[in-house]
Amino acid sequence: MNYADVCVLILAAGKGTRMHSEKPKVLQELLATPMLDYIYSALHFLPEENIFTVIGHKAEDIEKKFSHKTAENFILQNEQLGTGHALQCSWDKIRGSKAKYCLVINGDTPLITQDILEFFMEESFKKLPQLDITFITTVLKDVAAFGRVVRKNNKLQAIIEAKDYDENIYQKPSGEINAGIYLLKTACLEDILFQLENKNKNGEYYITDLIGHAAQKNMQVDGIVCEESAALLGINSPKELIFAEEILQKEIIEKHLANNVFIHQKEQVRIAPHVQIAAGVHIFGPCEIYGNTQISSACTISSHCHIENCIIEKNCTIDSFSHLHDAKLENNCSVGPYARLRPESILAEDAKIGNFVEIKKSNIGKGSKVNHFSYIGDSTLETDVNIGAGTITCNYDGNNKSKTVIKKGAFIGSNSSLVAPVIIGENTRIGAGSVITNDVPDNHLAITRAEQKNIPRK
Repeated sequence: MNYADVCVLILAAGKGTRMHSEKPKVLQELLATPMLDYIYSALHFLPEENIFTVIGHKAEDIEKKFSHKTAENFILQNEQLGTGHALQCSWDKIRGSKAKYCLVINGDTPLITQDILEFFMEESFKKLPQLDITFITTVLKDVAAFGRVVRKNNKLQAIIEAKDYDENIYQKPSGEINAGIYLLKTACLEDILFQLENKNKNGEYYITDLIGHAAQKNMQVDGIVCEESAALLGINSPKELIFAEEILQKEIIEKHLANNVFIHQKEQVRIAPHVQIAAGVHIFGPCEIYGNTQISSACTISSHCHIENCIIEKNCTIDSFSHLHDAKLENNCSVGPYARLRPESILAEDAKIGNFVEIKKSNIGKGSKVNHFSYIGDSTLETDVNIGAGTITCNYDGNNKSKTVIKKGAFIGSNSSLVAPVIIGENTRIGAGSVITNDVPDNHLAITRAEQKNIPRK
């Protein structure tokens, strides 16, 4: 099969009124990952330059979220007048791609898989070029709001939307429904695409009406029947989204278990689809791991941790109730419990971050320790630095953020404040309770403490 002959159109312009959210429907998240991201992942076997996305409601939010995608491959549907209208708005791009076939898929089907799409396309190509249009159908006990497939003498006649289905005309539904995934021969599209009308209860132009137009012109149309699967069903409500999320969660957990990851209390662990975890890692639920996080071998992630977009190298330990976001840990690091690593925090090998410590946009050097109750922001700690309890790097003066540098082997006494910009020299000692506002040379003791006075009580 030559996939270079196929372009893709993802329908992602709708608001999704039944989601009860101002967020575009395709940006609703499952396991902290937008719905549309799952569609792109399922399509990764097709040429990316031929994948087009129709956007409309809050289009700028979608473009921003997927800014790594080619901007020219987003197609704006200014008025959301239905799926058929979206296809009409995209016709110039489809024709310009010179693809022989156009795969159309709804952006609200995050459970769809590459296997299903490849099966559909392979089955379609067995019948092409004799067929002009194929689409996925499945049989449901409860057809709900899905478009009904109408056949006569086993020959496909039309797809009728649920709101417009009249049993007096089309007979009792067979249970066969349209899954909303089509493969259209582009050469035949121009003859019927702009004949679509909006004479229906929603006043919209439907892709499904192409089937009836094609049948009237004696074009060849067929439905490729797939087994009933939640992967084929779109998401239209919060309840359906949560149901789909639970399916994804179980599938992802089973994949990691099969790859020899230890996942304890697995029902309480949530792992996003792009997370990479090496064999032998221990994860204890409840726990959440999202984004593009990478966890190397021999690591332990304790319960009640939240980790997002982090790189965690070998033999690291994350203790309970720690929150890590956009951080990097080199080998043999220890974090927590109750620690927070904010974006651009980098821990070198053997670094230790203890309980109730917050690190932000800082480099913590090899073997350095920030053991408890401290805030380190916009700072560089060189090797073997020891930070006492209650230390704060005062990096913000109300207008500007400045850097603190603490050089090799320095020791900062407890309850100290380092007012940036400031450099603490090698092997320097800062006395407990000091407020340091000036640089301290190497091998010095710095202390700024008022003289103690004992005054009799009255």
